[in-house]
Amino acid sequence: MSLSRLPNPIRLGILWIGLGLVRVGLVDERRIRRMTDLAWPRIVTGLARMSKSAVDVAMVGIAVGPAAIAGIGFAGPFWGIAFVVGGGLATGTIALVSQRYGAEAFDQLGQAVRSSFITVVVGTLPLVVLLWTFPTELVSLLTDDTEAIEQGAAYLQIVALGIPFGALNLIGGRVLIGADDAWTPMVLRAGGAVANIGLNAVLIFGFGMGVVGAALGTALANLVVTVAFAAGLLAGGLPGVGAFPVTVSPRGKYVHLETIRDLVKISVPVMGRNSVWTGARFPLFAFLALFGSHVVAAYVIAERVWGLMNTPGWGFGLATSSLVGQSLGDGNVPEAERYSHDIARVSVTTYAVAAGIVFAFAEPIVHLFVDDPETAAETIPVAVALVHASCIAVIARGITGTYAGALDAAGDTTWTFYAYVVGMFGFTIPVVYLGATTALGLWGLYLSFFGQSLIPALVNYYRFSTGKWKAISEQYRPESSSTAG
Repeated sequence: MSLSRLPNPIRLGILWIGLGLVRVGLVDERRIRRMTDLAWPRIVTGLARMSKSAVDVAMVGIAVGPAAIAGIGFAGPFWGIAFVVGGGLATGTIALVSQRYGAEAFDQLGQAVRSSFITVVVGTLPLVVLLWTFPTELVSLLTDDTEAIEQGAAYLQIVALGIPFGALNLIGGRVLIGADDAWTPMVLRAGGAVANIGLNAVLIFGFGMGVVGAALGTALANLVVTVAFAAGLLAGGLPGVGAFPVTVSPRGKYVHLETIRDLVKISVPVMGRNSVWTGARFPLFAFLALFGSHVVAAYVIAERVWGLMNTPGWGFGLATSSLVGQSLGDGNVPEAERYSHDIARVSVTTYAVAAGIVFAFAEPIVHLFVDDPETAAETIPVAVALVHASCIAVIARGITGTYAGALDAAGDTTWTFYAYVVGMFGFTIPVVYLGATTALGLWGLYLSFFGQSLIPALVNYYRFSTGKWKAISEQYRPESSSTAG
């Protein structure tokens, strides 16, 4: 039996939900089974990585206190810039790779990988220099809380060293997922997340390094995973992990202008979309600071829980990108459309189940992050209420991510950018500001989660329903098929 088909709770849970929808005639069983095999490893990866992020916050919260949690929160928007670049280029990578893989144009596939590598390195190194040189000045832009600034700057300076590796990990994962292999990225990236948790525990508690230990553990873990992806793609596999579906020769052009142009053309709107989220966090946390550090800490806790609930979207969105891209590469546009709708139905149902469980256990979950009685009295009630609001709002992410994945695979990435602009700057930021400055109060924070979910869901679905992505995808399909290595 293939390792990717071994029984596990995540795969069985998704399949159970999918087959339930099959029984009532809402989805096709063949498509759901194929989607499940691609989606569940990515969801496991997401759970591992978001759990790592949540555990980081819980560790520093227990070791140092809410001020450290707030500091990591203030550092987050700057660290997130790495994923604006890396995540955007990774989307361009999966679009090019999946279409070439579907058309068996393997020579063009290797070129796409090499060009992605050099582009992401050039794009992230300036960020490392900026964050390493001016961490205190940057965090001070968001708050005047001296302790939070000190903690956030210490975290930001060290974690910046891992930015290029984190971005390259996204590229490596998308290459394999675009070639129908979600299992290997799960093993490597989830393994890196587990190693990160172990490193952080030793550095934070064993060596008493606090937020610096959390940052150093993250940077080291990203380096290890990058080395593993590179070795596997060059050798065609890794001992203990298995064969990779593609092998990429290091020989050949890296600066291939036509490929880089296609990559950038697809990726820039996605970078814009990601920068909306990252850019919005600067005013978001500046306005959150007006509530006080205990509310900032509560919001960071709720964000970590939201991140865990949002992990199904990691799998469903990327499975959609891969399957839609392969269908388009094969010239089967109706099948690409059917995959999109079927996966969206399973995704929404899965989000609803996960959100219901978290809603019921919100209070004990929040208690895992803060254990000091003096500070917990202020932070925990706010965090529990924020988690309840996020549970309701997150269900719409099932629509947002799936249709964004389909549009990304087609190269139609502009409207997904608009969706996040409207959601974040047209709704989320204004209601947080009103909450901080008017009688709306904490209700502004509760409502802010809907700007991150419901509005993008409506925009992405509308764009997909117009069908314009079908014509756009023709610009990026491989010109010819080749089986050259």
